[in-house]
Amino acid sequence: MSRPKFIDIHSHLNFNAFKDDADAVIERTLEDGVWTILVGSQIDTSRRALAYAEKYPEGIYAAVGLHPIHLVEMEVDKAEINAGENVPGFKTRVEKFSYEAYKLLAEHSKTVAIGECGLDYYRIPNLAPGAPSGGDPGALKHLQADTFREQVALAREVKKPLMIHCRNAYEDLLQIFREERAQEIGGDVHFFAGSWDIAKQFLDLGFYLSFTGVITFARDYDEVVKNMPLDRIMVETDAPYVTPVPYRGKRNEPLYVEYVAKKIAEIKNLPEDQVFEQLVENAKRCFRL
Repeated sequence: MSRPKFIDIHSHLNFNAFKDDADAVIERTLEDGVWTILVGSQIDTSRRALAYAEKYPEGIYAAVGLHPIHLVEMEVDKAEINAGENVPGFKTRVEKFSYEAYKLLAEHSKTVAIGECGLDYYRIPNLAPGAPSGGDPGALKHLQADTFREQVALAREVKKPLMIHCRNAYEDLLQIFREERAQEIGGDVHFFAGSWDIAKQFLDLGFYLSFTGVITFARDYDEVVKNMPLDRIMVETDAPYVTPVPYRGKRNEPLYVEYVAKKIAEIKNLPEDQVFEQLVENAKRCFRL
C-alpha cells in the first residue's frame, strides 16, 4: 500500500457540484498523492460516495449518513456555505433515517465512517411555526437528536467511527455523546468551529477535530489549532465548499487540502514535514485506513 502525502478526510466529490467531472477530479487527486473520504449527507449521496470508493482500489473511501439539515425542507444559501463559482445553493430533500438501508452501506469494507451526522441548530430559528416546512423548534431539535442517536447505534453495531457535523449545538451534542458513550466509538468532529473549552471536552472523549480552508482566511480558529495536540488534528476541504487561500472564489477540491495543512504548521510554528506526516498518521488511525 502506498503512503499518501495528505489525506483530505472530508470531501463531497459525490455531490452535484462534481457531477460532470468527479472522475477527473479524483484521478488528479490520486496522481498528486492525496487520498480523500467522500462523505454522504443522504442515502443517495451516501450510495454515490460508496460507488466511487468501490471504483478506485486505493485512496478513495466513503462515509455514509444522514445530515441533520435533511430532516426538514429548507433553503441553503450559496453565500452561507462559502460556495465558489459554479457551486449553487440548494433546497434540502426531506428524508427519514432508515437504519437497515444505511446498514447495508455501512458494512461495506470501503465505508470507513458513519456520517456526516449530528446536530445543526443554525437554521432552526428561521423554521418557526407557520413557515413552510417549519414546525416547533423544540420538536425539530428532538428529531435531530433522535436521528443522531440512531446513527450512533449504527456506528456501534458496525464498529466504525463517527463523522460528526455540528453547528450551534456543541453542548447538546456533548450531552448526547456522554449519554450514548460515544467515546467507545470515536471519530472526528468535522469543520470544528467551537472554543478551546469545547474542544477540550471532545478531546477528553477521545475524538479528533478537523479543520478546513477557513483557517487560511479567518483567525477565529487560531487559538484552538495552537492548543490542540498535534496527534489529534486532521485536515479536510469540505469540497466543494470553503475553498482556501489562494483559491478562494473557486470550487474547492481535495488537492487544496495542502494549504490547510500548511496553515496548521504555520499556526503551530512547527516544521511542515513533521506536521504533514502526523496529519496522515492521525487520519489513518482514526479511520483505520
